[in-house]
Amino acid sequence: MTTTPSSLEGYEASTFVSSNGTKREIFRTGSGPAVIVVHEVPGITPLVAAFGQKVADRGMTAVLPNLFGTPGRPMSISYGLSSFTRACVSREFTVMATNRTSPIVAYLRELARDEHAKCGGPGVGAVGMCLTGGFALAMSVDPTVVAPALSQPSLPLPTNALRRRSLGLSDDDYSKVRRRVADNLCVMGLRFSGDSKSPGERFARLRGDLGENFIGVEIDSSPLNPWGYPKNAHSVLTENYSDVEGSPTRVALEELLTFFTTRLGVTPASNGS
Repeated sequence: MTTTPSSLEGYEASTFVSSNGTKREIFRTGSGPAVIVVHEVPGITPLVAAFGQKVADRGMTAVLPNLFGTPGRPMSISYGLSSFTRACVSREFTVMATNRTSPIVAYLRELARDEHAKCGGPGVGAVGMCLTGGFALAMSVDPTVVAPALSQPSLPLPTNALRRRSLGLSDDDYSKVRRRVADNLCVMGLRFSGDSKSPGERFARLRGDLGENFIGVEIDSSPLNPWGYPKNAHSVLTENYSDVEGSPTRVALEELLTFFTTRLGVTPASNGS
């Protein structure tokens, strides 16, 4: 008998099968409009689950699809490397191409529509992290997704100048996103200023293309920064997150949660803070 890891206590496990037969385990907690939390490498770690609980505490349903890794398993170097390798060789993830949307995004769009039907509200929020960071942007091609957030988007791997500007979706999908932005879709992004895995050129491009409808939060990780974030700081919401009052990552988290509650119509009375 499979036991639920302690870090996932309070989550309900189920499966969602897409129209093309793709089947994934889903973990859900909370109530209210849905936010799809697309985990980073190596998987749904305890810190990813804790972030999902913070979403639920603000009056929303946190929905965590398991794309790779072992749910509830803590981060380690060996686990991270093995998960990253598996993702790189998977046909569902486009790691290097500059003008392609990863195939797994089609599944995530269907999941968003399904959760919207279950949870109601004006639409669905979505946040991707690291390898999946740009997926929320690609998901917002679907009008169901009304609050997309990109946390340290890392695909395509930024190995040259072209890839450092690339956003990890096809030109056609990006054109559709920009049309939605023209109709008042807002996009949020989070990254550390010195993060070479999620280069600043991506946020610069989003600011140039989307204007005021892109809310870019860049946290100082330069040498001798006041909060002591390491120069290789990467994971804004999990591994490098500091919950100390007034810390830039805590401020960024609050801005993200407010972005979700505002765009999803969650009233202060239902806010768990």
